[in-house]
Amino acid sequence: MQRAPKSFRCHLGIYGRRNVGKSSLMNLVTRQPVSIVSNEAGTTTDPVEKAMEFLPLGPVLFIDTAGIDDSGDLGKLRVEKTKKIFDRTDLAIIVTEANIWTEFEEGIFQEFKQRNIPTVIILNKIDLHPVDQTIVERFGKKSCITISTQDPTHIALFRKAILETVPEDFFNNPIILRDLLGPKEIAIQVMPIDKEAPKGRLLLPQVQALRDSLDGNVISLVVKESELQDAFDSLKKPPKLVVTDSSVFHLIKDIVPKNIWLTSFSILYSRLKGDLISQTLGTLALRKLVPGDKVLISEACSHHPITDDIGRVKIPRWLNQYVGGELDITVKQGHDFPSNLKDYRLVILCGSCMFNRREILSRIMLCHEAGVPCTNYGLAIAFCLNMLERVLEPFPAALKTLTSNRDK
Repeated sequence: MQRAPKSFRCHLGIYGRRNVGKSSLMNLVTRQPVSIVSNEAGTTTDPVEKAMEFLPLGPVLFIDTAGIDDSGDLGKLRVEKTKKIFDRTDLAIIVTEANIWTEFEEGIFQEFKQRNIPTVIILNKIDLHPVDQTIVERFGKKSCITISTQDPTHIALFRKAILETVPEDFFNNPIILRDLLGPKEIAIQVMPIDKEAPKGRLLLPQVQALRDSLDGNVISLVVKESELQDAFDSLKKPPKLVVTDSSVFHLIKDIVPKNIWLTSFSILYSRLKGDLISQTLGTLALRKLVPGDKVLISEACSHHPITDDIGRVKIPRWLNQYVGGELDITVKQGHDFPSNLKDYRLVILCGSCMFNRREILSRIMLCHEAGVPCTNYGLAIAFCLNMLERVLEPFPAALKTLTSNRDK
């Protein structure tokens, strides 16, 4: 059975000061010695991740982090790494001793409160310290539990607290496209087999969209762009939707009849992982770009670039053609996201199939706070090809946002 990818897992970050039992909690929950445990403070230096099934919630990713009170030059680097995990935390777990609540715990709690991230408080080491009931009273017994990580029976208390705190939407399967079609309606999914296609496999968004269509009893026809016309010719009834890789919009847009919806995997993922409406608005910033403007292209996965790479070659080429000159384009990969966002005129995110939604929303929020428009690969490509309105037809709210703001 194929394991759920990290991006579809609820991300649970474990935070606290050094030596409060974060790693012991990690090992208790996973029932494995995932994290190194020592009496010496600062044993955990880099985030430690463990994917597992946490029923009935389903697939989750636990992340054990370095102590937030680490000191020294190296300690500051560890704390910075810990804070980067904030951006992809769906549920925060703050661990402290049973009778201690310091400025460090309070600072973490207030950060998550500001981000609207649900939080569970773990008062650990009740076998060694009396419980400070004022902490329990402040947060309530549902969100604040008292345990000893040395007692394996306490895992039941932890599990109950997580299930009562995690957002309800994480109990539901993510919908990619099956809400756009009814059972037995036809979707053609165009999947180019080019240099970026993994050998012997499909790209993750393609696989997930195909599985989602099966869950919705949709009839799916999978073709390369070179066989799309043949696919139309072979069908007795037309498809309702064509989904394609954004990089071949220009090759297939004239093949797909205007009365059939056309969109891309990347745009579907803007809706799934990001905020399609705000990213649609962000796309309109392309109209104001001029040669020399700084643009950030942010990729979730750290793949090895190829000759005709989508983020480094194709999108920059379309952008430069649109503005009539060379833009100053920077490409960042993985979890690295620059702090100098105000230096850019536009941020373009990929479909972000390798990230969870919390991290993408955090990036969009950072862009908004910096006053920088933020869009998405598929939306940007469609705009440059003068077909943005067409690819948003399956999404009425986003289309309405575009048409009402197009002339502003």
